[in-house]
Amino acid sequence: MQRWISLFTAGLLYVLPLSAPAETRLSWELVESYPHDRGAFTQGLLFHDGKLYESTGRYGQSELREVDLESGRVLRKRRLARSDFGEGLARVGNELVQLTWTSGHAYRWRLQTFELLETLPYQFAQGGKRARGWGLCYNGQQLVLSDGSDQLYFLDPENHAVIRQIGVQRNGRSLSRINELECVNDQVYANIWLRDEIVIIDPQSGKVTASVDLTSLYPKQQRRSADDVLNGIAWDKERKRLFVTGKLWPRIYQIAISGIPD
Repeated sequence: MQRWISLFTAGLLYVLPLSAPAETRLSWELVESYPHDRGAFTQGLLFHDGKLYESTGRYGQSELREVDLESGRVLRKRRLARSDFGEGLARVGNELVQLTWTSGHAYRWRLQTFELLETLPYQFAQGGKRARGWGLCYNGQQLVLSDGSDQLYFLDPENHAVIRQIGVQRNGRSLSRINELECVNDQVYANIWLRDEIVIIDPQSGKVTASVDLTSLYPKQQRRSADDVLNGIAWDKERKRLFVTGKLWPRIYQIAISGIPD
């Protein structure tokens, strides 16, 4: 909530806004870790009905996957066209929505069979730029989409029309490179590309209210390349579990964050 200060000068009353409160730095602890395909360039991750669903990237390698959490085994997969670079992933009822980076469209898949139901063109391009998909989550009413900028787009889940959009701000400054998203308890959790942290965004104001530093989760000296960055957030709503991983990471981690209720 914005706070205000009143100043009385030369017979006039001035009401000025105070600086917004700084974000909360939340603590975390490791609960468990599970095997993860080190060849998976993770772009989108979600948890449903005991299974993980994953969207992987890179041209010629992008896939939609169903993954067994305990073993890391890929139970089902669907390869995308060679021209597609897979991105964010969300579940809407009995369907999965998968973004692509530069192809200009999203895919709707049947959850149970991975049957392709529809290819939907993006409708949120601005300023003559071709729209790009980065992160995606579903808050129960709208899809929330990031495109690598400082914007979040709220879409109609039926036709992907833009209902509204907000700019994301961190301590009063625009925050760009917003990547993979997860909708958790009426908030939006986001990875920031090239940063090993999660930020928590108020979907009404666009302000970053809290953040979690995960630089020690998978130390950089153990990674094989600069591409091996944190990217992938999945929330188990039923059991209140949070899973995170990264591009080309060998493990998926279950972590407990102080700001998530038990």
